[in-house]
Amino acid sequence: MPLKSSAYALALSERRWLRYFAFFYLYVMQGIPAGFGLYTLANYLTAHQISPAAVGVFAATVGLPWSFQFIWGPIIDKYQQSSMGRRRPWVLLAQTLALLASLGLLVVDDPIRELSSLQLAFFVHSVFASVQDASVDALAISVIPENERGRLTAVMRGGFLGGISLGSAGLAVVLHAYGFHAAVWTQSLVLLSLTVLTFFIKERPEQALFSLKQIPFVQASLPSARGLFRELFRGLTEKRSLRLFIPILLYYGCQAVFSRAYSVHLIQRLGWSDADVSVLQGTLGTLVVIAVVLLGGIIADRMGAQRLMGRVMLGAGLFLLTFNLLHIYWHELAVGRMGLVALSMMDPSFSVASMPVLMALCRKSVEGSQFTAYMAMVNLTDITGAYVSGQAQMSIPAPMLGAVCGIIILVAALLVWFPYPWTRLQTKIASPKTGNEV
Repeated sequence: MPLKSSAYALALSERRWLRYFAFFYLYVMQGIPAGFGLYTLANYLTAHQISPAAVGVFAATVGLPWSFQFIWGPIIDKYQQSSMGRRRPWVLLAQTLALLASLGLLVVDDPIRELSSLQLAFFVHSVFASVQDASVDALAISVIPENERGRLTAVMRGGFLGGISLGSAGLAVVLHAYGFHAAVWTQSLVLLSLTVLTFFIKERPEQALFSLKQIPFVQASLPSARGLFRELFRGLTEKRSLRLFIPILLYYGCQAVFSRAYSVHLIQRLGWSDADVSVLQGTLGTLVVIAVVLLGGIIADRMGAQRLMGRVMLGAGLFLLTFNLLHIYWHELAVGRMGLVALSMMDPSFSVASMPVLMALCRKSVEGSQFTAYMAMVNLTDITGAYVSGQAQMSIPAPMLGAVCGIIILVAALLVWFPYPWTRLQTKIASPKTGNEV
């Protein structure tokens, strides 16, 4: 039986502190398996002399289902008539299925000898995790007030990256000390604990804590599936959306290419152990993520997200270009660690700016679907970057890849900073009498 609205404290719409706490741990849940698969196990495979190309294929396979989130978005928008809330039932269902899929990793005994089985097990887990991600994204855009989006999206991305750090550092220690199955059990128990917690958090106080009852009038108020996809396509292909989203994709893609190449270079060329790389990515990465999240979200709300995004891109591009031109110093321990810390900063510092920009681009009628589609394409870019990195490393050294990535990010930064000159000229030619400019 639902509790009275006035008596229930754990409602996202009513408690700011709860929004920060809930969205942080919801994204931690998504980050832990990603850190385990894409960092701990990828580094583990690299250390056992699995080729960069094969590791790249593994990373791409693990991440591939995340690129199909755009399929789940319209479905989540279409079916939201539960008395438990518009988005919360989807979150709970996806979390439960992802937990079961995490336990399914136990079918693998030896990750090195059973690489194909490992890829398949992670692929199945990622399918359910992608539904979880889409439903949490939809929940976020539904309940987060506009004046909190900068800070809360920073917390969300920080939670995801913090989860990656825990999955990378924490599970790397467990993997090397107690074996693969112990690492899987540890991950699954953490996911179970956080899933139980989600059962006690509502979207709004008047909604049921647990009920199978549906609200019939909500379904009638929703557009058809065809209408949802049509409106979604319009939102994604608007000129302003493309002008900002393409540079965002270039940034994430280049970061993925060099991050993977740098880890492989440290392990296979400079002799670092995979455990050292994973733990450094996790421990130093977690501290950096927390600092960037706390500061970056505030700056994004005060400075303006798009302005901050351009500055972060400029700084990241200059860093990659300079750091890779000085690659002869990478063998120094301090320099190698500095590279890992800087790479840990690239994603959260950019995400605190880019996520509010993407939220602002979303059409109200399909906001959940459109934001999920943006996230799906970001994930696809990250997957493609990991795959391209693995293939490219067979013939191109990491420093050259990093320098090229730096140049591409600098060009993308210019597209964000100086988008309008050609548009002004085109408008004047088309409408010489009006004097209007874009």
